[in-house]
Amino acid sequence: MASSSSSSIMASPASNANSYVVFLSFRGEDTRHSFTDHLYKELTRAGISTFRDNEDINRGEELKPEIEKAIKESRASIVVLSQSYATSTWCLDELMLILEQRRECNHFVLPVFYHVDPSDVGKHSKTFAIEVKDSSRWTEYNVNLWKKALEEVAVLAGMILSGPETEFLKKIVDTIYNKLDCKKFHLPVNLTGMATRYKDIKSFINEPNVNFLAICGMGGSGKTTLAKYIYNSSWRSFENMSFLEEIGDRCKRYDDLLQLQEQLLNDILGGKNRKIPSVSQITCKIEEALQTKRVFIVLDDITDHRQLVTLLGTGKINSQSKIIITSRVLITDQWFESRSWRCQKYTIRLLNDDESLSLLCDHAFISKFPTEGFKKLAIQALHYCEGNPLALAMLGRLLAEDNSIPFWESTLRSLEKEIVSGIQCILLRSYELLPHESNRQLFLHIACFYIGKDKDYVEKILEPDYYALSGIKILSNRFLLSVSPKNKLMMHSLLQEMGKDIVRQETLKFPAKRSRVWLNSDSYKILTKGEGSETVEGLALDLEMLRTEVPVKSLDLKTDALNNMDKLKLLHLNFVYLDGSYENVSEDLRWLCWFGFHLKTIPSDLSMGKLVAIDMSYSNLEVFELPMVLQSLKILNLKDSYNLFEIRNLSRIPHLETLILWSCHRLVYICETIGELKNLSVLNMTGCKSLFMMEHANLLVGLEAFTFSRRVEKQPTFSFPHSIRQLFLKDCNLECTDSFPLSFSVQLSLEYLNLCNSLFEFLPCYDHLRNLRVLDLSFCTRLKWFLCLPNTLAELYVYYCTLLERITFESPRFTLQELGYEGCISLWEIEGFIKLVPVAKLEENDLGRMKWLKEYQNHEVCLVGDDELTKGRSSCIQMLYEFDIMSTSLPDIKDPNMKPTYVSEFSSLYLNVPSDPDNRKIKGLDVTFRYKILSDDCAWFCKISATNGVDFMYNPKVFGKPDSDEVGIWLSYWPIGNNLNVGDIVNVSIVVKSGLEVHGCGVSLVYTDDKVAEEILENNKGWVEILGGNLSGFQLSTGSYYLCRRDFFELMEVDRLTPDWFRNLVGDTIHFIEVQGWRKTGRPKQLNQSFTELKTVRCIIHGPELEEIYKIPEMSKSSFVDRTLEFPSSMLGKTMKSTRSFNSSDTTIKEIVLGVNLRSQTQKQEVIEALSELQGIHSIHVDTEDGRLTVIGDLDPVNAVNCQKNDEVPQVPPAIYLAQDQRLLIRTDCHNITLIRKKKIKKYRHNLILYVTGNA
Repeated sequence: MASSSSSSIMASPASNANSYVVFLSFRGEDTRHSFTDHLYKELTRAGISTFRDNEDINRGEELKPEIEKAIKESRASIVVLSQSYATSTWCLDELMLILEQRRECNHFVLPVFYHVDPSDVGKHSKTFAIEVKDSSRWTEYNVNLWKKALEEVAVLAGMILSGPETEFLKKIVDTIYNKLDCKKFHLPVNLTGMATRYKDIKSFINEPNVNFLAICGMGGSGKTTLAKYIYNSSWRSFENMSFLEEIGDRCKRYDDLLQLQEQLLNDILGGKNRKIPSVSQITCKIEEALQTKRVFIVLDDITDHRQLVTLLGTGKINSQSKIIITSRVLITDQWFESRSWRCQKYTIRLLNDDESLSLLCDHAFISKFPTEGFKKLAIQALHYCEGNPLALAMLGRLLAEDNSIPFWESTLRSLEKEIVSGIQCILLRSYELLPHESNRQLFLHIACFYIGKDKDYVEKILEPDYYALSGIKILSNRFLLSVSPKNKLMMHSLLQEMGKDIVRQETLKFPAKRSRVWLNSDSYKILTKGEGSETVEGLALDLEMLRTEVPVKSLDLKTDALNNMDKLKLLHLNFVYLDGSYENVSEDLRWLCWFGFHLKTIPSDLSMGKLVAIDMSYSNLEVFELPMVLQSLKILNLKDSYNLFEIRNLSRIPHLETLILWSCHRLVYICETIGELKNLSVLNMTGCKSLFMMEHANLLVGLEAFTFSRRVEKQPTFSFPHSIRQLFLKDCNLECTDSFPLSFSVQLSLEYLNLCNSLFEFLPCYDHLRNLRVLDLSFCTRLKWFLCLPNTLAELYVYYCTLLERITFESPRFTLQELGYEGCISLWEIEGFIKLVPVAKLEENDLGRMKWLKEYQNHEVCLVGDDELTKGRSSCIQMLYEFDIMSTSLPDIKDPNMKPTYVSEFSSLYLNVPSDPDNRKIKGLDVTFRYKILSDDCAWFCKISATNGVDFMYNPKVFGKPDSDEVGIWLSYWPIGNNLNVGDIVNVSIVVKSGLEVHGCGVSLVYTDDKVAEEILENNKGWVEILGGNLSGFQLSTGSYYLCRRDFFELMEVDRLTPDWFRNLVGDTIHFIEVQGWRKTGRPKQLNQSFTELKTVRCIIHGPELEEIYKIPEMSKSSFVDRTLEFPSSMLGKTMKSTRSFNSSDTTIKEIVLGVNLRSQTQKQEVIEALSELQGIHSIHVDTEDGRLTVIGDLDPVNAVNCQKNDEVPQVPPAIYLAQDQRLLIRTDCHNITLIRKKKIKKYRHNLILYVTGNA
């Protein structure tokens, strides 16, 4: 008779302690101590909770109710039909209940025929022949029911004992696993975005030397779901599994911690163990078990590395075991450094826009797409959630309560003032777990005032009170904050809203009694009514912004409104005019940011003793002189103070580190005491038109960044300290002279050097500048060549250096990660990268087998491909040397020298490499094909593959475009003979996506004793670096060589290249993302650490002029971040409420520029007149309500330059920048129109961006 007991092994992480996966029905006297015992152990070892006959049930207890309960709670039953099974009424009753559950509850039944024949069971023969007996149980009624049950179970798909019993037991366990997915979590069938994230880390399962995977991210980002997804996908590969949830909370209580340990130990061992009363004792037991068992463990929501030690110990772990940790804390190597464990770390990616929309609609509409009329509202919801899966799901369910537009609009409006409570609870936990109160206060300050600000800038301001240097690191490690590539503090909008809500909860009705006031309306009310209180620590008011939002009754505010704010530390005012005495302003003030400060001098009664930073950009100051010594002041920014003409007594700021004087046009004098500022590291004097170069710069021994840019008649005298790291000397008419040799022989720390618009013809060798990372020589129109650039250089810009012919490096191997050379019409060689020379300028020896080309050297072929290289270049036939491949394009000429050995009328041919009678060695291949250009959208590769594994794919940087309906010819020589052997079958094919029609191809073998082949190698030996040499930088994971410098991922974005076509080119095992970003170097861009650090040095305090250094576009989400605004084209409709147009062209509108506020009618008119001079401007719109300017057009950069050179474009204050993709190509004085343009690709929409800076 089968009775019950249970294993505490959790079969499914979703199951509870009182339920079972399997009920085991068997005849005790037949199999209790043999087959069934072994089966039970195998089931429990596999982690399947099983109910079998009783060891824990007391004698004399009624078994029936407990058995019935166990059957009903189980998901399956295994019925072991042995010789004596039908002699037990208990077994027969169990069988009836089991079959009843099967019929009614989808209960899985697996009959096991143990030494019995299924036909005997069904026909009631032999030991299954049951009859009525003189007994209260063996009645005719019962016997008939039991017979029907035996007949039913006999025909079910069961298992008959055969072969070794151990193998048979394993098959039973596998059947239960496969049928019930015993260890799996219940997850939705199509988890949005989960497959791609799993692909990021699936190698972890098969990585032999890594035990741990740490999945980190903010609350609600899907860490636990991803862990469950991996768990469900991996359970078959391990002896035992365990999934412990919510460890962070449960570890706080001793009893819960003990329970966690017991569960983990039981899961590891695959069976029930006696209770161990001590945490430390269980840790030792777990540590021992982990050394021998091959297990898969998930530890969910780890918040401290000590929890790992408590749960796992510190010993060795079976090399085949895998442990996943999920955490809101960034797992660092320090967690594992004292152990032999190795951890792979993965920060989970939030959902992209498409995934977010799909998830939101799944919950809101039970569809992948929004219902008609709801798309804009759905996108608004996406912006609120910013890719957080939990927020998307919860908001989707909330919106699903009423699928009406008014309900959606009302709900989304409510989110502007309060966060959804369910989301708040999840996010709030990370905040509450911060280790120190100072961390929490720091988080709130950043959320309210400093999103988008420079990290170093904020650290200096908040360090004295909130230990910001360590605090920002703590917040970042807990995913409450992030630091962008430009060193800006960024925060998920949900976290920022949570921080603001925490402050709101301090008092819901009285903003004046909160610790922080950031809303313009609240701040304005406080200042007009004098409601400030001692609780206010930070206050921000942008009066200009407020006037665009609501009518402002009075602009006259009094300083008395600040009197009661005794704890005020942070004050940010934009264009606010305060009258009165400043003597009662808080003495605790750390940060004074007052854009448009209205006074002409600094008030003598303003308490400034604790100030760390003063930012008075756009001020009305005429003389800057501090009334006292400020020991704490480190940052002084007077940018765009147009009336400032004198700076006095800088010695009163002995610890000043940063001084920004950008565009202080009337500044004529800086006191000599600036030379005493030993800590000054950043000095920006760009646009100081009236200021002659200071004699004291060389005295600034700590100076690291210096900026000076203005048009001058005569070269200034420069002298710089050894410490200088970043030097910006644009528009200074520099020449290489004895007084300024441009060698920078003692400035060995230089990392960034800008010498744009200089007059020198040659540069000295810079191989001694081992730290130089960025060099910008754009618009040096006299520059002809420069030699020996250091190998450390990462970025080089030589835009419109029209006389530049050649660029060489310290080493011939090309290592640049960014190279800009558009407009260099004389440039013919970039060493290690490309060489493009007119055939007319080549000697016959340079042409090798193609000497006959000299006859056609004056024929013209339009070159296409790389716009930067072909623009303005001669149309005569050019020879391209790239990757050691020599190629050219010709018109359709007939020449006997062109006839190849192997010919095909199609785009592909095969050849069998023959043996040579003279035993000559193969040096390479001549490859040619004839073609027509069907459209400008040409995407093609020449591919050579062989049976010996050779596989080359080449896309030339430029090639010829024949006239319409004409045939062109592409000739090339490939020195790959060292990769070919006799008998190899070689396939040469032209793989075309679109825009090209192949009219046949041909191939010839080139041998070693061919003199012309030897001449090619001799005359171009610098190019033998690639083919036949080191190709590792261009090798894909499959071993193929991808010889292409174009970023074809960009073509995929505009549907010119599809993943299917890409797979046809490179094979099924390569994902197209593997070649993303190969535009320049032929490998994915991976900046070295030192260069990354350069890009993040004090970005914000340099001002816009030095933003050119970084070239990383970034959107700011705070109205207080910067005066430079940027909007995508999708926002245009929102900015144009009522407009009037100035149409300068009837051309169809193609491009959106953007809208920006201009605050005076004079500025608007000057801007409109200036823009109208440029070709390509289609229309200019001015919103009559708020003065917003919107420009639409597709501009020609050449026209923009010509306009500027001919003074056809008036100077416009403030400066205007027109941009495409933020790539600087044309740039003149900061008060003129400037165009930034990316090379044109048809169907690729350029988003033009208009920046307005200055006193706007």
